[in-house]
Formats: sequence, structure tokens, C-alpha cells
Amino acid sequence: MSDAAAPVTLVILGASGDLTHRLLLPGLGTLLKAEPDLRLTLIGASDLDWPQERWTELVSSVLPAGGCPTERVHKQLGTTRYVRLDVTDPDQLRAFLFELTGQIVLYFALPPAVTMKACEALARIDLPDGIRLAIEKPFGTDLASAQRFNTLLARLVGEDQIFRVDHFLGKETVLNLLGLRFANRVLEPTWNAENIERVEIIDDEALALEGRAGYYDRAGALKDMIQSHLLLVMAMFAMEEPARLDAVELRDLMVHTLRSTHLWGDDPVAASRRARYTAGTIQGRTIPAYVAETGVDPARETETLAEVTVEIRNSRWAGVPIRLRSGKALGDGVRGITVVYRSVAHQPEGFRNLAACDVLRIGMSPETLELVLATNAGGDRWDLERTRLAAELGDSPLRPYGQILSGIIQGDPMLSVRGDVAEECWRILTPVVEAWSDGRVPLDEYHAGSSGPLSWR
Repeated sequence: MSDAAAPVTLVILGASGDLTHRLLLPGLGTLLKAEPDLRLTLIGASDLDWPQERWTELVSSVLPAGGCPTERVHKQLGTTRYVRLDVTDPDQLRAFLFELTGQIVLYFALPPAVTMKACEALARIDLPDGIRLAIEKPFGTDLASAQRFNTLLARLVGEDQIFRVDHFLGKETVLNLLGLRFANRVLEPTWNAENIERVEIIDDEALALEGRAGYYDRAGALKDMIQSHLLLVMAMFAMEEPARLDAVELRDLMVHTLRSTHLWGDDPVAASRRARYTAGTIQGRTIPAYVAETGVDPARETETLAEVTVEIRNSRWAGVPIRLRSGKALGDGVRGITVVYRSVAHQPEGFRNLAACDVLRIGMSPETLELVLATNAGGDRWDLERTRLAAELGDSPLRPYGQILSGIIQGDPMLSVRGDVAEECWRILTPVVEAWSDGRVPLDEYHAGSSGPLSWR
């Protein structure tokens, strides 16, 4: 928990945007509920000429979505305000920052290009001591831009004051990987290529574009989901055991895993697939084709479904294909990690059938754990059938963004993305980005509401 005696000023740059009302403020609501004594001044800033009342109305209507009690909402409203601010103007930033007190956190809820310009403006002024910068992903648009961005940030503050935000690291199921892996003798000895045949990390959404063309049509599923979220989940899934849970150990081991990660067969064409949804229906709703959505430029050939297979070339994982997949407007909505174990080395004669492989499924939404094992069938003891052991995992009192905000306020970067980690994620996928840009990987199609292209099954 954060130090309630230390006042914090949280400034949301880009306060008028979708991220603020959809994720940041509800996440903050869960944090304020969990830490009622947190002394927080909340400031919203953007280039729009909003009246104070509009910002107050937004805060008062969205904080309760995170479970923040009415009395805590009222208390927060007494210390919140809205500021019209051009974040690319050094003079405006200097005057604004000079007025702030306490531990200052600047949260960049802005498009990447605007964040870069804002940081360039910050580089031209003296910053308050100890200021913390929270940067939303994506961190650059390719490896070269990520490296330039990291160089720029290093001119502003120390790495321990930079919090590159990836909210998947705040998800309860992702954090549960640490306990599941390192606190269970039944699993840890089997977590290797000798026992595991393949791994799938999938985050398929039933949601379609939902009005996010301004960002998504320039990013696509590969950069929006696989380059950041899923590679980080993979790193936490596959890393070696940390001696302790802290920012240095955890992130050192994550980057060690990522440095060993390469495309399957070093072939970006064979190791990747992409597709885009056409019109269809999802849960009774008619979904237009992606190219017909407002704000979409069909000439960009933006993919809404991406799949990449990688390999971690170390003694633990060599030879195990790890499939990373994410897409939109998919009917099955699979979201989680599937671990498929190898068949037993020898099965006694006398059974009528061969045992299926054991499977461990770790659900991310909803948060579940399922183990599928081979057992004797109830009707015929010489048949083998599959028995499913399943449990729902307990919900955290903090939403992912609440968990992330808590770390930033505490000054603990353990759940933020370190600069070298961000660069390694781009390094892994750069050959895929280039192959797709060159048209060497076809852009397949699938109906909205289906499970993907028929040719992929």
C-alpha cells in the first residue's frame, strides 16, 4: 500500500480521451476504495476548453464504476480540477508544473506521437525533483523509434522514475503466474521442453472496432496486442525463478527471456498470419465489415487478427512452439494461456485407446484455472477418458489500472515495462512488421462472429 502521509498530485494528460473515462478513472476508483486514506489531488488536463463542471461530472460519474464509496468520491471532488493545457508548449508546461505540490505523477494518456512531442517539450525545462512519468503503450512504432524514445526519456529523469504502462501486467491472472509456477512442486518440475509440447497465449475479443479507428487503424492487432501485452505475458510465463519479487529481479528475468526469443524457424512469413473481419453478427448484433467502419482507411490493410509463433532458445524451452494470437470481432472470445503436455513416454498395453495429452488452461477473462487429465472411463475401466479439474480464481480488489496506479504512486516500477524490455519486444517482431509491409504475408478474411479464417483451422 502507498504511504498515506505523502500527498500525491496525479495529472492525467489527455483527460478528455477514451482511455481516461473507460479505464483510468474506474481503475483509480478501485484504488481509492482499497486505500481510503490516500491523499490524492487529481488534475485533468487536455487541449479542449472544458468547463470545470464537465470534468467534475466525469470524475463523479466514473469513479463509482470502480466501487469507490460515495463519501470518498465527494472527498476527491474537493481536490480535483481541470486545466486547459498544450502539452507540446514548454512555457505552458513550465508554468503548470511550477504550481504543483507533493509527489507529482504525470500520466500521459495520449497518442504516442503527442507523448513524444510532450516529452521533447519537457526536455527544454527544469522538472520538479522526483517527478514520475507514466507512459502509455505503444512505446514507439518500431525498434528504432522505441530506442529514440528511451534516449529522450533518459534525458528527463532516471529509469526508476519512468513507468511504461502495460495494464496486462496488472491483471490478476498474469500476476497469479508467479504463484502458480514457483509455489507448486507439482508444476515447476514439468515447466520445460521435456514435458511441454506447445503453448498458446490467446486474447481474442468479441468486441469489434467500437469507435477506436483513430488509434487502431494505424496500429492493428500485431502492434496493439502481440508486441506489448502478449509478449510480456509470455516472458512472465516462461522466465526463470526470481530470488525475490522486486523490480530488478522480475524485469531482469523478463528481458533475459525476451532476448532468447526468436520467430519460429527465423521465418517471418511461415511464422505469422494476419486477417481482417468482414460483416457478420455477434450475440445478435450486426457488425459491419472493418473497412466500412468510420475512420478506417482500407488502403492501410490493417489486420484485426494477428498470429505469431515464436521459440525461446534456451535449455528450458528450446523446440517448444509458443503461439501468440489476438483479434477482434471473434465469436469464441478465447482469452488465456493453454499449456499442452507431451504424451507419456509409454502407455501399458491393454487400454482400448491412447490417452490424450494433459492440458493446463489459465483463463485471463474470466480468471480460471483448469487441468485436463487422462483417467479410466466410468463405463469401461479399460477405456481412457478426459477428466476436467476446474476452479475460478479470486478477483483482486484492484482493477488492472488500479494495480498499475498503485505501483506508480508507491514509486515501485515492478509492474512497469523497463526500457530494454520494450526494445526487445520490438526486436522480436520487426521481421514480421517488415514482411507484412512488403506484402509477403497475405491478408486473409473472416466473418465477424466466427473463430477466424476457415483456412486457419
